[in-house]
Amino acid sequence: MASFPRYAIYYASAPGSDLDRFGAQLLGYDAFSGEELPFPDGIAEVVPDWRELTKDPRKYGFHATLKAPLPLSAARNEAELVLACEAFAAAPRPIPVITPKVGSISGFIAVVPSEPSAGLEQLAADCTREFDQFRAPLTAEDRERRNPSALTPRQREYLDRWGYPYVMEEFRFHMTLTGRLDAGRRESILAMLRGRFSKIGLTMLVIDRIALFRQDDAHARFRIVNHWKLRASEAADQSR
Repeated sequence: MASFPRYAIYYASAPGSDLDRFGAQLLGYDAFSGEELPFPDGIAEVVPDWRELTKDPRKYGFHATLKAPLPLSAARNEAELVLACEAFAAAPRPIPVITPKVGSISGFIAVVPSEPSAGLEQLAADCTREFDQFRAPLTAEDRERRNPSALTPRQREYLDRWGYPYVMEEFRFHMTLTGRLDAGRRESILAMLRGRFSKIGLTMLVIDRIALFRQDDAHARFRIVNHWKLRASEAADQSR
């Protein structure tokens, strides 16, 4: 059983931005304020069970994982983690830029890059390494929850090393909008969400922020503790 609180380092778009409002309203939850939000007009008429379809991602808030949820090591505390986030954000680095789209990944629907981004993969790898010092050791129970028999050998290796199997070359940037959908429903909901996404006119997304999320107990939603803009290196080009 996981210990609590748990923390995660996520990408979350700037509060009040078009992407932030798009995702938060679809999930019905604002991780910045911790408040419930009404779903966008008309969505319940098109998808009557929308609340149930978004139950799982609502718990986490609208985000993309950079360092997966972790309980803190006994030797660490939240204040130290906040300082580490500040230091990470202040270190100059290339800032990834992607062309976002709404797509299907592993049976659920998310905002994803239109094409792979080496810069984005590097940012996620940096977060994985930098913040691992704060992670409590993986328990046998938590390891079993990841269903290691269904993972590839490399993913099992990463699970044991980093506490999460989808890191390094296994990382896939995604900002989840639904839970897993049956194949028969997926295409119609995907088309609907693509139509809504197109209305915000977001053709370029700069991944220039990190946010520290906290979950107080197993039934609580994640909420943003603080967020920081990343410092761009002067000499490095933004990378796709």
